[in-house]
Formats: sequence, structure tokens, C-alpha cells
Amino acid sequence: MDDTRISSKTAILNGYTYHYLDGTPDTKTPKATVFLIHGWPDLSIGWRNQIPFLLDMGFRVVVPDMLGYGRTDAPKVPPNPVNLYSLKRASDDIAELAKQLGAPKIILGGHDWGGMVVWRAAQWHPELISHVFSVCTPYAPIQKQYLALEDLVKGRLPHFGYQLHLASGEVEEFINSEETIRQFLKGMYGGTGPNGEVLFDPAKGILAENIQKVRDSRLLDEKMLDYYVKEYSRSGIHSTLNWYRTRKANWEEELALVDKNVVSQPTLFIQATHDSVLKPEMSKEMEKYIPNLTRSEVAASHWALIQKPEEVNSILKKWLEGQGFGIRSSL
Repeated sequence: MDDTRISSKTAILNGYTYHYLDGTPDTKTPKATVFLIHGWPDLSIGWRNQIPFLLDMGFRVVVPDMLGYGRTDAPKVPPNPVNLYSLKRASDDIAELAKQLGAPKIILGGHDWGGMVVWRAAQWHPELISHVFSVCTPYAPIQKQYLALEDLVKGRLPHFGYQLHLASGEVEEFINSEETIRQFLKGMYGGTGPNGEVLFDPAKGILAENIQKVRDSRLLDEKMLDYYVKEYSRSGIHSTLNWYRTRKANWEEELALVDKNVVSQPTLFIQATHDSVLKPEMSKEMEKYIPNLTRSEVAASHWALIQKPEEVNSILKKWLEGQGFGIRSSL
């Protein structure tokens, strides 16, 4: 990013090297430290419209490439256990990075898989996380009984069928070169074929027959697309898909939290009203688990962070100021 306040850094977190963006505001003492967690198929740069905004507000901003993405390590599964990509492991790595950066408290925000990470991190490390916000991703309570993804898709979430495809091992077989990665990213960020052909179907997954038909996305300009392609070409797409292979591992680890289903921190949830996967009705019971919840929404697709950045930032600003992070506030 072309902002002198933002540096590209690395840290070894629980044995693996992470790349992260570290933003330092012009003020001597930051109001607080904000961690921003991306999802799939994204990178730390996915928060590019929020990082300068939060710096302008006086926050320090830390944005990692999550495990398997970009310049962060991408251990293969197998031979490594899939637990490396679990929500607990991600939460523990965030906590370790905060410790290394000397941040005893952080505000934690997420989008997509990053949204799931922040909910669980708030439960695994409540002493660290003072405030939570999620864009698009609703809270999902921890279940005592395991429900396989196949059963979830057959039941109330048929539009999660894409997750079965992403976990299957088929996708990396045809997205395996710089060219196919480029076409994949264009399609995932809204690019379509000449007759409206789409690459992504929520119920089916990635439509291989359309990958060569996809044209440019309006959400990623050429420079940004080049950056994404370069970063995704470092390790390929396999490692990013391991996040979709962790359902059983997450359930097993999260049994330890089954009696801690409440997120007690002040929380903001921003719903994207046109999200084809994380639909508005999925968030209807969040108040049951989050007593200090503020709701808001933007008329956007899943890519609200880059599609409606001014609106997202305005909501964040209002909420953060309401939490006491005004001009003279500090944590």
C-alpha cells in the first residue's frame, strides 16, 4: 500500500512465519490496537480501504495474511494435521502476535472466514479482546453434537454446498497455474462470461467449465488483480482450501467452549444485504449469544469491504466512537 504509515513485516507465531501489515498512526499514543482478519479468497490487502481510515482515527492497525495465504507459511495437509487451519489455532496465533507486539488488549475485526475467527478468538482469549466486529459473517454457536457438512447442506443450508466442493480436492486440480489463478480470482470477485456465466455457484462450488470464460472484475483493478495473482501463486490454492476441511477438527476443539457460548464483549455486526452465502436470515438469533450487540447493514454483496467502503467505514466510525474511542479516548 502506498501509505508511509504502513509497513510489511513478518513474525514467527507458534512455529510458523506470518506476514502482516503494521500500520502506525501519526499520533504519539494510539487509541488502541485493531487487528483485521481476512477470509477466502482474500489477503490482508482486502482491508485496504479500512486500514488508512482506522489510522486516521488514531488506531494502530495490524493485518496478517492468515495461514496458507500470500507471504505467510502454507503447510500442506497431509502430511501436516488439518488442525493447523482450525479456528483455535488461528486464535492462538493472533494472541501470540499481539503478545509480540506488546498489545495487552486488541479490537478484533473480521470478514468471511476472518469473521468466524474473531468470534472464536473472543471466546478462546476473552482477556485479550476488548471489542469485536464482523462484516458479513454472523455468529455461529458451538454445538454439543457434531453435524457433518454434508448433513448441513442437505438440511437448512443448501447454499453451503460450495464448501463441499472446496474441501473435495477437485478445485486445486484445475486452478493450478498463474493463468487459472487469475481467472479464478476475477470470477470470485464478480467477473462473468460474455453471456453472464458465473464461476461461483453457492450450491455447487467452482464451475470449472466457466473458468476460461470469465472477464474482468469491476472490484479488482488491473494493478490489484496482479498483486492478488502474485500472492496466490506463491503457494497455490491448496493451502487456502484447508480452511474448508476443518469442520470436524473445529468441533472437537470447541467442545471445550460449549459452556462459554456467549460473546460478552461489545460487538458490531455489519450485514451485507446481498450476500449470496452469508444471508441475512442466518444472523437472526445472534442476540441470544451476544448481549452487547450493535447491528448495521450495507446494500452490498459479500465483498462489502471494497464495494461499499465509505459506508462500512462510516458504520465502524460511529460504533467505535460510541464505544468511547473519540478524540480524547484511549484504551
